[in-house]
Amino acid sequence: MTRIDASKGSIPGGDAIALAARIESGAFDCTEAMEKAISAARTNEALGAICHLDTDLGMANAAALDRERRDEPDRFAVRPFAGVPTLAKDLGGPFKGLAVHAGSRLFDGMLDASADSDLAARFRQAGFSLFGLTTSPEVGLSLASEPARGPVCRNPLDPSRTAGGSSGGAAAAVAAGIVAIAHATDAGGSIRVPAACCGLVGLKPSRGAMPGGPGFGNHLGGIASELAICRSVRDAGVILDALYGNPDGPYAAPALDSGEKPRLRIGLLTDTGSDLPTKAARQQAVEAAARSLEQDGHEIVTIEWPRLAPSVTASAAIFADIISINLAWLTESLRLDLSKAEPLTAAFAARGAALAPTALWQSLSAMPHVSHDLWRLFDGIDCLLTPMLATAPLPIGSFPTDHQDTDLHLNRMARFAPLACLANISGFPALTLPFGSDADGMPLPVQLLAPMGREPLLLALASRLEAEQRWIHPHAIVGLAS
Repeated sequence: MTRIDASKGSIPGGDAIALAARIESGAFDCTEAMEKAISAARTNEALGAICHLDTDLGMANAAALDRERRDEPDRFAVRPFAGVPTLAKDLGGPFKGLAVHAGSRLFDGMLDASADSDLAARFRQAGFSLFGLTTSPEVGLSLASEPARGPVCRNPLDPSRTAGGSSGGAAAAVAAGIVAIAHATDAGGSIRVPAACCGLVGLKPSRGAMPGGPGFGNHLGGIASELAICRSVRDAGVILDALYGNPDGPYAAPALDSGEKPRLRIGLLTDTGSDLPTKAARQQAVEAAARSLEQDGHEIVTIEWPRLAPSVTASAAIFADIISINLAWLTESLRLDLSKAEPLTAAFAARGAALAPTALWQSLSAMPHVSHDLWRLFDGIDCLLTPMLATAPLPIGSFPTDHQDTDLHLNRMARFAPLACLANISGFPALTLPFGSDADGMPLPVQLLAPMGREPLLLALASRLEAEQRWIHPHAIVGLAS
């Protein structure tokens, strides 16, 4: 694992690699970088991005890295994000010293934070310095991050709108410049939807690409992945490499400016059907991205909605069954007191408890069929380009959880992000990035999906689109602001 040249692939407003380069250059040390991040967290408290701020832990982590830099400079130098402050999500992990609550009163004092998960250990090996937890909805059940226990997470681009969910706090913290990059999880679009809401880059890795041990507690039968929300495609590639832990393997960070441009067949889907309609401006952004890639010599292949609609419908049904049965299992195994839960959470748990074993088996059996259907699609194309969101980020309060209508909630999420669950149920990698802005200045995100293990292809295409700079981050990263 080696440092990436921060002069290459840089973006206005900076990214985590650029911040690491500033630290390495001696512009400031790890402790000073942490002090800046903590100050920014306090200044931006009204955003609700951070549900738990641990300044003592952050300063201790930063001081340890400064000691390593002084005493073991060779070890420090190979960490790609050495000294970069970051935040863990209040769901997933765990990260030692940061006890998660999953946005809920259900788990107060219950979840162990005495040791790192394998993925958290790799975060530290990459050089990150942790200092808190970002806001998520209760048990990750929403595409907005507004848990009843608080805080309500708002979009830094427009605080009247959602930052997305369930990694909304991570996206808000990165978009506001509090941190350059943040841990995130994705079981039904939870990395990609918040990234799309906030003008960021979100990569959901292939099933099995990220370490899941030792507990394997957040993976929901294989539909969930952990990685990060980023400010740049470059950061997404480097953190994928660092967390996968195999720089010589299939998930090595690609040479984003190698000049190598093989001719690809790129599937283009813009229409998401009358039941899950995508606004015209968002379809047009996808078409613009396709035209841009076509100018590079790639072939664009139109994919009609009926080709994917059955898999999208199946994915939504499978997702609903898996999250419901998972909540029913958690309730029973941990003896949770559902009177402490939000009404919607309790309703999903009840839905799972009432699910017949044969119905659950039918859903689990349908998962490989969704994967197979996408494999067949990828027999004819190398990558699929689609909308990420059907509308602009919605107003705060658009995904209430004070009711028990699970179908209504699922439908609201599907209408906001029609193609989010497809990547989770199939296991395929998917990436979102902004490609322009709408009349209100909100990002116009696109999504790229590729065959299993083809993250480098996604990153290379996304890097090409990012280079057009159709989206400029309005908030610079603290420590890189001029």
